[in-house]
Amino acid sequence: MGMKPLLIIKTGETTPYLSKQRGDFDEWVMDGLGSAFIDITVLAPYKGDRLPAPENFSGVIITGSHAMVTDREDWSERTAEWIPNVIASGIPLLGICYGHQLMARALGGRVDASPIGIEIGTVELSFQPAAAEDSLFQHFPERIKVHASHTQSVTQLPPDASLLASSSNEPHHAFSIGASAWGIQFHPEFDADIMNTYIDEYDELIQSKGQDVEALKQKTEDTPHSRFVLKRFAEIVLAQGS
Repeated sequence: MGMKPLLIIKTGETTPYLSKQRGDFDEWVMDGLGSAFIDITVLAPYKGDRLPAPENFSGVIITGSHAMVTDREDWSERTAEWIPNVIASGIPLLGICYGHQLMARALGGRVDASPIGIEIGTVELSFQPAAAEDSLFQHFPERIKVHASHTQSVTQLPPDASLLASSSNEPHHAFSIGASAWGIQFHPEFDADIMNTYIDEYDELIQSKGQDVEALKQKTEDTPHSRFVLKRFAEIVLAQGS
């Protein structure tokens, strides 16, 4: 019997310009995973796709989105109700940005506006002590650079969550639930070009929050450790499915 497919839950689309130039969230995630998975299923609940039985898949990734978790749209609420089923199944789960926030809210945490209005650009992440024993992050250095772009945050972790990483402006950048489910606020699928394009596209919002667009762009750099998160997740999925 072959490996079950990996499931990507696509929760939204990037900007029209980026979509035309570079593709979309699901494609960037696939690129980051590498060639480990021949069979990948992409479902978009915001387009009406039904959520399947988690047991049919080897792993699940929930993407970022320009939607807001606090809007509680019907498709988002259905996805939130589905998340505990994935965790109960023991199948590896990774929530990115919107996916991270949706996981937190689905499991009893709280999501609200980011305290600084928007965290965007290349930021430094510091790992918490729990990361040293975590299968996704245990081989990383104490600090890494990551790409971030979000106006909402997990303001309270779920009761059973372990905090894994924080930035100076975002205390809950990564958490785990149990042994095989993770939420990450940052974007491991972004590269420096995508990050800079987001800064350009949100320049008015960034300035309205009192931040310097050009200074943010000057700090943008490649984030190889962040990128490796997707490859490490792929290794965990493959090891569990073999």
